[in-house]
Amino acid sequence: MVMSDKFKQIREQIDHLDDELLKLVNQRAALAQQIGHLKLNNVVMRPEREAQVLRRMQDSNKGPLSNKAVVQLFTEVMSQCRALEANLSVAYLGPEGTFTEAAALKRFGHAIEEQSCATIDEVFRAVEGGASQYGIVPVENSTEGAVGRTLDLLMQSPLQVCGEVSLAVHQCLLSNQCDTSSVKTVYSHPQSLGQCQRWLNVNLPNAVRIPVASNAEAARLASENALSAAIAGSQAAAHFGLRICEENIEDEPNNTTRFLVLGNHQVAPSGNDKTSLVMSAPNRPGAVHDLLAPLARHGVSMTKLESRPARSGLWEYVFYMDIEGHQADARVAAALAELKQVAAFVKVLGSYPVTV
Repeated sequence: MVMSDKFKQIREQIDHLDDELLKLVNQRAALAQQIGHLKLNNVVMRPEREAQVLRRMQDSNKGPLSNKAVVQLFTEVMSQCRALEANLSVAYLGPEGTFTEAAALKRFGHAIEEQSCATIDEVFRAVEGGASQYGIVPVENSTEGAVGRTLDLLMQSPLQVCGEVSLAVHQCLLSNQCDTSSVKTVYSHPQSLGQCQRWLNVNLPNAVRIPVASNAEAARLASENALSAAIAGSQAAAHFGLRICEENIEDEPNNTTRFLVLGNHQVAPSGNDKTSLVMSAPNRPGAVHDLLAPLARHGVSMTKLESRPARSGLWEYVFYMDIEGHQADARVAAALAELKQVAAFVKVLGSYPVTV
């Protein structure tokens, strides 16, 4: 009886706090609406402002909620508040059930208008043409490396990189039935097949591996054939009515994919930023060293350097680079100005908040 009274007391406290939370969240939403009315442009989202909010919430967090849970909670709060101002359309590499859709929801929350695209090219076109305010595309995987098509389009497109999302990729084996001895065919995206090679060699050595355009397409195909399976995320199972036969079959437990957020505007400094750029070097001895020297002279740290064949000629390369800081920061601006003097070609792809 005493325990029952204690439960009742705690539940009453929870009910009271829920009422207070609802009131406070609605007050926040009303203030967000006021901000929307005061804006002089049609920019619905300010990535730098949202990054600052999420960092502040993590710094203020005393638990027991983890910082990851706090980020997820406030991402959804901001998403719902943002939707009161206007619809936010986000294009992503579809169809539904892909890791790219999961990355879009992680970054923007669920109060968005999702636009599924069949290819990375279509995502770029949707944002360039104004059909969507933002797009999200994969750019690299910790196991399989860079996504070449994304890199190629970044060099050609007028779009700016407005943000990044890192998503832990946990692959599952999906099928109508989970008798793996009867599986003759395994469908998946080429990168996912590569991420699960060892598991497939041990567990499905005789199954034919068929690469397809997306993991969601793999799940769709597997749902139509009792003797097939798909490698995809758990979210694809729900979309296509498949059973999750095995979880976490990726060869590397820390398998992570990085996605870029694309938009038509530059992002202001947030206080903890990254700048992405692409460049080429003249064909002479020491040219690559000359590209890096301005960064060292101005104390700018490079976090990534990736080479890729240029389309301009045989054995010519372009270099994709990420550096710490915003292009508006004095040290970064000075390094970029000097870099443009020594490089054959330089394009700043965008400055944006570091993932929180």
